[in-house]
Amino acid sequence: MEAGGGLESEPGAAREEGEPEAKKRRLLCAEFVAVASCDAAMAQRFLAESGWEVQTALNAYFEPPPQRTPPPPPQPCVDLTGEETPEPPRHGGEAASPQQEDGSMFSFITWNIDGLDLNNLQERARGVCSYLALYSPDVVFLQEVIPPYYSYLKKRANSYEIITGHGEGYFTAIMVKRSRVKLKSHEVVPFPTTKMMRNLLCAHVDLAGNELYLMTSHLESTRGHAKERMNQLKIVLQKMEEAPASATVIFAGDTNLRDQEVTKCGGLPSNILDVWEFLGRPKHCQYTWDTQANTNLGIAAACKLRFDRVFFRAAAEEGHIVPRSLDLLGLEKLDCGRFPSDHWGLLCSLDVIL
Repeated sequence: MEAGGGLESEPGAAREEGEPEAKKRRLLCAEFVAVASCDAAMAQRFLAESGWEVQTALNAYFEPPPQRTPPPPPQPCVDLTGEETPEPPRHGGEAASPQQEDGSMFSFITWNIDGLDLNNLQERARGVCSYLALYSPDVVFLQEVIPPYYSYLKKRANSYEIITGHGEGYFTAIMVKRSRVKLKSHEVVPFPTTKMMRNLLCAHVDLAGNELYLMTSHLESTRGHAKERMNQLKIVLQKMEEAPASATVIFAGDTNLRDQEVTKCGGLPSNILDVWEFLGRPKHCQYTWDTQANTNLGIAAACKLRFDRVFFRAAAEEGHIVPRSLDLLGLEKLDCGRFPSDHWGLLCSLDVIL
């Protein structure tokens, strides 16, 4: 969660650190769980006792005083797989973009689904899947997936092949529609100095004879980790440039970037564009993290930030795939009174020149 967009509300500067305290602590819990292979309650206990310092908490967990009772075995995770997916909602203000039968359009969704928030997780997961059913995108890029959410997606979105950046804790995923996208290979590129289990997930695919390299990531969170985040951005851009010239390259994910951080990195390479900027900076989809409109985290300060971004590198023979539109998803509350995520999702449509 973070990013620029030019409107960073100063009255809420303390809260505009990007991640509210509760969210930061969920991230720390996920990191602890991934290392210690314990349940979230145990992770929270040790972190709270250690002032939310991960290394101190892990040391306490793995080197307990001799007289302390050993920690109980891990408890089972929340199970999402027994839930049915409802009929796709008809969301006001979100016009559906059905897939073109002649293959002249390509669409994808990118969304930080906030799987670390276990509150109303079943209903929120069903809400996300209802959007997939409604828009039927060719590709889905997800961030903050957790294992039970991944299991749910495998069961409910079985028309998609799913690859992930991790198998534990929280991670990214790329979903490709089996009927239109052929997965050739994939890889996970590590971020060597991440403190938050972050990496770059890449997939090499074929879409109607077009070669594509698809990439997603959840770059380091919070203002205090700007240096690491910029280092990760450089790895992403380098990987995009290294892809074969014959391929179209798309990166979509939660970048946590502020505009000034992109500038400090030297801006985007000349052959890579920010799709939102390319489309004329449309106001209706500028901010994907809006604490005034999205009440999931209960943040009083009004912060509007462009965390979620799409980068695009055209194939050397230009014109085969061209970005056409961007729209926000997840703007209506579910029956539980909350949105599917604290982020809005992004729906991107592209023209495929046959």
